[in-house]
Amino acid sequence: MKIGLFFGSFNPIHHGHLMVASYIANHTDLQQIWLVVSPQNPHKTQSSLLNEYDRLHLAQLAIENDDQMKVSDIEFKLPKPSYTIDTLTYLEEKFPQHQFYIIMGGDSFQNLPKWKNFETLVKNYQFIVYRRPGFDITENYGANMQYLEAPMLELSATLIRNNCKEGITIRYLVPEDVRLEIERCNYFKEEVVKTTDGKDSVLHKP
Repeated sequence: MKIGLFFGSFNPIHHGHLMVASYIANHTDLQQIWLVVSPQNPHKTQSSLLNEYDRLHLAQLAIENDDQMKVSDIEFKLPKPSYTIDTLTYLEEKFPQHQFYIIMGGDSFQNLPKWKNFETLVKNYQFIVYRRPGFDITENYGANMQYLEAPMLELSATLIRNNCKEGITIRYLVPEDVRLEIERCNYFKEEVVKTTDGKDSVLHKP
């Protein structure tokens, strides 16, 4: 089976993620899209992330009953932080019957030389890259790459988290089941701050 791996923190998952994943599922010969929830992205601050199991659950709610997509917790079983090359090596050992493709935005693709063992990634895997405004692809690094004009929403997880902190509705920004779960659990209404001794402390929002 041809499987596209869409890596992300999904903090939280929103309609922008789902639009891209759905477009790729329906405009390529991939047979399934796996949303790979990263417990710790090496390029993001860990303190800003909701617990990985909560993010996993929200992603599962978002794609419930969609046979084209699957949520994967594969990186929960691997050392942290999560590196794509390590995840792919593990997946190929565990699922030798599948062929894996890497899905990413043009902004991430531009930073590919900074990734761990990027030469191995380029040599051994195919990439499906979707356009991100302001990030034109000028160098393909020798990668086997398919470039798509997927529909984009000017929507970010940061906006959603900030709305939650400020008590602004996130209706229509995320799937309804995701919104209800975020509001029921009061996710993203806490802010991590540094104390005078350098340790993290949770500031509870009213």
